[in-house]
Amino acid sequence: EVAYEVAKALAAELDILVSRKLPLPENPEAGFGAIAEDGSIFINEIAARYLNPETIDQIKAEQVHEIQRRIDVLRFGKPLSSISDKTIILVDDGIAMGSTMRAAIMLCKNNKARKIIVASPVAGSETVREISRLVDEIVVLEEPLFFQAVAQVYVNWYDVPDGEVIQIMNAWQKRKASMC
Repeated sequence: EVAYEVAKALAAELDILVSRKLPLPENPEAGFGAIAEDGSIFINEIAARYLNPETIDQIKAEQVHEIQRRIDVLRFGKPLSSISDKTIILVDDGIAMGSTMRAAIMLCKNNKARKIIVASPVAGSETVREISRLVDEIVVLEEPLFFQAVAQVYVNWYDVPDGEVIQIMNAWQKRKASMC
């Protein structure tokens, strides 16, 4: 939803890059890292230190499966649009720990993006500082003083269901066709 509005405002292209949190077994809302659709992986060594390698491998495999499912459903199995030598704006509805964003940044670097910009309505100050060292530019509208979770700043927070994502992308395609 946020990326649609950013792309519309900038008259930019819009595509879905899939990056998934690697959830902790006992607390799926928290994670020990993330993996992107090209296999780029970020591991928070502190969060992962108590997990055995077999558990980590199992969680990675589950998320790779979910990434493929999302590519099949949300992009109809199509590959990610070309990133090479382009300015890429990675948009998220909020950045908590930043693991999924870090994996997405790695994917963009691995695919030779010319410039990487991260944009989000909200993120924690420490995460903004850390991610700013990885990209060319970061735009975050709010950095709440006691930021703990993205959901805390939204009145109506929910995981956007596949059907709604497809509606957004269909609306984008209609908008794009009407501009040609």
